[in-house]
Amino acid sequence: MIREFHNKLVNREITATQLAQQYFDVIEKKDTEIGAYLTITKQLAFEQAKFVDEKIARGEEIGLMEGIPGAIKDMICVEGVRATAGSKILDNYIAPFDATVIRKLKENGAVILGKANQDEFAMGSSTETSAYQITKNPVDTSRVPGGSSGGSAAAVAADEAVWSLGTDTGGSIRQPASFCGVVGLKPTYGRVSRYGGIAMASSLDQIGPFAKTVEDAAIVLSAISGEDPMDATSAKSSDKKYEDFLTGDIKGKTIGIPKEYVENLEGEIKEIFEKSVEKFKALGAKVETVSLPHSQYALSVYYIIMTSEVSSNLAKFDGIKFGMRADDLSESKNELESNKKTNTLPKNLLETYLDTRKIGFGDEVKRRIMLGTYTLSAGYYDAYYLKAQKVRALIRRDFEQAYKKVDLIYCPTCPEVAFKFGEKTADPLKMYLSDIFTISVNLAGVPAISFPIGFCEVEGKKLPVGGQLIGKWFDEEGILNAAHTFEIN
Repeated sequence: MIREFHNKLVNREITATQLAQQYFDVIEKKDTEIGAYLTITKQLAFEQAKFVDEKIARGEEIGLMEGIPGAIKDMICVEGVRATAGSKILDNYIAPFDATVIRKLKENGAVILGKANQDEFAMGSSTETSAYQITKNPVDTSRVPGGSSGGSAAAVAADEAVWSLGTDTGGSIRQPASFCGVVGLKPTYGRVSRYGGIAMASSLDQIGPFAKTVEDAAIVLSAISGEDPMDATSAKSSDKKYEDFLTGDIKGKTIGIPKEYVENLEGEIKEIFEKSVEKFKALGAKVETVSLPHSQYALSVYYIIMTSEVSSNLAKFDGIKFGMRADDLSESKNELESNKKTNTLPKNLLETYLDTRKIGFGDEVKRRIMLGTYTLSAGYYDAYYLKAQKVRALIRRDFEQAYKKVDLIYCPTCPEVAFKFGEKTADPLKMYLSDIFTISVNLAGVPAISFPIGFCEVEGKKLPVGGQLIGKWFDEEGILNAAHTFEIN
C-alpha cells in the first residue's frame, strides 16, 4: 500500500492533503463504532501533508514514507499532542517533545492522523483496561482487537490508517496483529529508540510498526530504526532499507519449529499452522524441530521482571512529580465532596500520593504495581527477582543454541483467535496466557513478526490466525523476507 500511494503521489494522481482527508473521512465514518483513536490530529496532519504537496509541486523527489498517513499509540509522545497512555492519571498531559521515532517519521515526511487507544500503561491483552473506551476488532466487533496496542492494530485493519506504531513488552504488537489480521513487527531490543515512549518495563519495551503488508512494515522500520544518543540501550546499527531485503526467496533457509510451543496445539489453529509449515517447505525452506526447554518458565519469569519494572517506572506518577492530583481527577470529585463533609481530605503529602494513585490508576495497573513492589521488597528480592533474571539468561541461551542449527524459528503467534469482550477480564491469569507464545521473545530481546496465515471459522465468522517468525538478534531482514515470501505466494 505504501509504495502504491507513493507512486500515486509522485504521478500527481492524488495529493498528500487529499490522501489525509480520505483517511479522516474513513475515521469519521467508522471510528464511532471501532474506537481506535483517542485523539485526532487534523491540524498537524494537514500541515505535514501540505509540506509534501509543496515539495512535489517544486519537482523535488519524495521518499517512500512522505505523505503516507498513520496512527501512533498513545504511549508515544508527539510534541504538542495529548499523551495519556490510556490512563486517567495522564488525562491532561500534553507532550512537550517528540519521541525519537516521531522525530524520525517527521523527518521522513510521514503524516500523523492521531493517537491510538491502548490498554492502560500497556498493561493488558485486550485494550479493555483503557481508562477511556474499548476498541473493537474490525473483523468482528463483538470481539477484542488484542492488546495492549489494540487501537493501533484496529486502525490499520479498519483502513483508518495505512500504518501505525505500537509498543511491545510481551506481545503487545504481535498478538493484536494476529487478532486483527494485519502484520505486526517487534524489532530486536535496541533496534528502535525508546526515547519518548512512556515506559512500562524498560528492559522489555520495544516500539514497532503495524501494516497491511510485510513490505509496508519494512518501510516503516527503515524510517524509525537506528542508534539514538537519547537512549543508552539503542544499538549501533547501520541505516538499512529493510524493504530492499525482500527478495521473495527463502530457498536453503532452515526454519525451526519449537516443540514446546506446538505440542499442545489443538483444533483449527493446529491445522492452519501445519498447512503454513508445509507452505514454507514448498517455498524451499528446510524445517526441523528445535527445543526451547526453559520456555515453560517464561510466563512466570516475565510476570516477575515486568511487574518489578512497572513498580519502579510508575513510582513517579504521584500527582506531584507527574500526573494529575486526586483533586483534579474528575472521578474523585464526588468522593472529595463527601470527604469534605466528613473532614477526611488528604492531610499530608503521603495521603495525597495514596489518593492520587488509588483514583488515577485502574485495577490492572494497581495489581501489577503491587506484585512488583512485593517482588522487590526486602526478603523477597533474591527469591523472586534475582532468580527470574537468572532464568531469563537461560531462556536467552535456549535461543542461542537453537540458532546454531536454524536460521529462523516459527510458531503460531497466539494459541487462540480473538476472544469476546468480558471473556477474560474476571480472570487475569487467563488473560496473561494470551501471550504465552510471545513473551519469550521479549525476555531474549530477539526480533519477531506476526503475519496472517489463515482463518478459523467461529460462530459463522472467519477470524484471522497469525504466524510468528522469530529471528536472530538484529536479523529483522531475515524474518521480514521469510514473512514476505509467505505472503506473496
